[in-house]
Amino acid sequence: VAPTTPVCDVPSSAMTGTVVQLSCKETEGSPPSEYQWYKNGVALLEKTGTGSARTPNITYTMNKKSGTLVSVTTNSVIASYQGNRTYSSNGVGLSQKCSVKRMQV
Repeated sequence: VAPTTPVCDVPSSAMTGTVVQLSCKETEGSPPSEYQWYKNGVALLEKTGTGSARTPNITYTMNKKSGTLVSVTTNSVIASYQGNRTYSSNGVGLSQKCSVKRMQV
């Protein structure tokens, strides 16, 4: 069964220096969907990642199976989440994306 549009939970605000968890989930797909988070159009690597030339100033832990992304909030990180998207896919049908979520730090 193809995945449905995922529901993403992104806090509307967070204090600088706090840990924030973002999540994305859809329940209709079979087999279960995996999730891919993007920053500025670039896919984030699974597990733990740090900044690079294309994704600077971000340290995070991502789990593709659970759809979670955990990061420490900084003023530079907030810019990365503005316009961020998450896609769900399970190899059946087309990948689905959640709507853009914004978070203020």
